[in-house]
Amino acid sequence: MREHDFPRAGRVNRRNRFDDDELTFEKSYAEEVEWDETPDKPEFGDRWSTWDLSTPTERGPLPHPDWLVTELAAVDVERGVLKTGKEADVFLLHRHVPGTDRGCLLAAKRYRSHDHRMFHRDSGYLEGRRDKESRVNRAMANRSAFGKEAIAGQWAAAEFGALARLWEIAKQLDVAPFTPYPVQILGTEVLQEFIGAPDGTAAPRLAQVRTDEAGLADLWAQLVLGLTVLARAGYAHGDLSPYNILVHEGRLVIIDLPQIVDVVANPQGKRFLARDVHNVATWFTARGLSGLDEAALTAELLAEAGMRS
Repeated sequence: MREHDFPRAGRVNRRNRFDDDELTFEKSYAEEVEWDETPDKPEFGDRWSTWDLSTPTERGPLPHPDWLVTELAAVDVERGVLKTGKEADVFLLHRHVPGTDRGCLLAAKRYRSHDHRMFHRDSGYLEGRRDKESRVNRAMANRSAFGKEAIAGQWAAAEFGALARLWEIAKQLDVAPFTPYPVQILGTEVLQEFIGAPDGTAAPRLAQVRTDEAGLADLWAQLVLGLTVLARAGYAHGDLSPYNILVHEGRLVIIDLPQIVDVVANPQGKRFLARDVHNVATWFTARGLSGLDEAALTAELLAEAGMRS
């Protein structure tokens, strides 16, 4: 007789506890719950404020200006397009707390995704800016879809970082800020101070301004101070012209800094700085301001940056 023909000693033939038990777990799902997956949108406005979505390092320098709305109950309402360009579009945004008088106007600069024509002449500006990952650098060099996304993110980060740095340096030197206050960065969107009237009318560009010689001299002095702060931080604007300088109630404001150049790290840094000076000096001279010395100013700015002319 084989061993396995007999039941094992001590084995009790008992009922499995799951054999005939009522499947009670089915009852808990007798009624399906329909979850509302509709995005949480405010009753009024295009979106909730994105302030809390940015980390502290992705927000503007402290202390935040009194006019800036940081309440989490705030909503963002788009008021229209301020500017369109090859690399980015700028929208007028009203951020306010419903039911209160707390509100502010912001300029939302949104860098375009890879399906748009963008950054057609960025190679010179990108010198001196390298990502830590070689894979990203290769993608950027090849202008693949991923590479263009990386470039967009890098340009947004460069502009936000430059605005923050320049704002801080101006405060340290106790001079009036000559760039918009950088509110926050979220992905490829840079939110910054809107330069213009409370009704949403944007400040005119320098190219549109008509003033007398005294007014020109004052604007030139402000511009030289701004260029000096830029140089002291080690930067050149890189694409400065009367079209990316605003004048609001006598205050000169330099905008559009995604292509900002590190004059030391970039092999073409000196050339970019000299070109910035030439572009603006030519405009002021053509408008009747005399006595401008491009070469001397360029040398002074290079010295501020710690470089020889």
